[in-house]
Amino acid sequence: MAEGREVQWVEVTEGQVGQRVDNFLMTRIKGAPRALIYRIVRKGEVRVNKKRVKADTRLALGDVVRIPPLRLAPREAIREVSDNLRNLLAGSVLLEGRDWLVINKPSGLAVHGGSGVKIGLIEALRQVREDLDFLELVHRLDRDTSGCLLLAKSRPALLTLNEALKQHRMTKQYLALVAGRWPVRRDFVSARLDRFDAGNGERRVRVDAAGKVARTRFAVRETFSGASLVEAEPITGRTHQIRVHAAHAGHPLLGDDKYGSREGGRIAARLGLSRLFLHAASLTFPEPTSGKPVSIRAPLGEELDGVLARAREAR
Repeated sequence: MAEGREVQWVEVTEGQVGQRVDNFLMTRIKGAPRALIYRIVRKGEVRVNKKRVKADTRLALGDVVRIPPLRLAPREAIREVSDNLRNLLAGSVLLEGRDWLVINKPSGLAVHGGSGVKIGLIEALRQVREDLDFLELVHRLDRDTSGCLLLAKSRPALLTLNEALKQHRMTKQYLALVAGRWPVRRDFVSARLDRFDAGNGERRVRVDAAGKVARTRFAVRETFSGASLVEAEPITGRTHQIRVHAAHAGHPLLGDDKYGSREGGRIAARLGLSRLFLHAASLTFPEPTSGKPVSIRAPLGEELDGVLARAREAR
């Protein structure tokens, strides 16, 4: 539904039960940035059953939501999804169930808009999948990481999948190309991680004894001249965990502009790599309704396949 010039009264359906007011509005008001949503809720322009609410208020079946008329300034509006991005996302769905879907996220696309990003994957998907009343991320991937990303199509599914994530009943395995020869016996990295402000509003992560517990399993899959292809399985889910743990082990990821090394940069250039070589290759999770395990693999894109082919030729 686009911005409108008249007040709208929308009744909450079964698929929207339990959804937060701000997320409900994001799906109803196309192009509205989150900051605007928070503003109209705070001012009381949004009502539920004629009462003021907060952005995190949960909706119940039959609730009637008042949505005020809005006219978005061009600088405020979330960009409309382009035809190219629409087609890319439509063709990136790996598998879909009744109340979940897994997409092969393209590298370079943030999962959320904001901080200078006019449109993220979730906002774009909500435009592409207008048939869905509810669509939320179950977990996240870094902007430059590609691969398996799980989304929920209902509130109950989101809660079930979030609980599975907390209980470590969801397995995520990544492929990463790192600088140097990774030691075969180095199969586990345990180092506490702390987020900090690196300046200019940029947030980074470093190994710090006062940080949060973080553990990653690593396994060598292939070795090349000056580089190694490793499989990484994060036991915990900290921001930039694989990237920082690999760098801490002395083998930063190729194409990593935050935690990479000069030598890694030279190797990446030699192999024609222009992006972060980190790909969420597989995902296993319990199906929200049946509890049966669902396993999905995301193929490497053409660029990463080409990099590996050149690395093999140079051996």
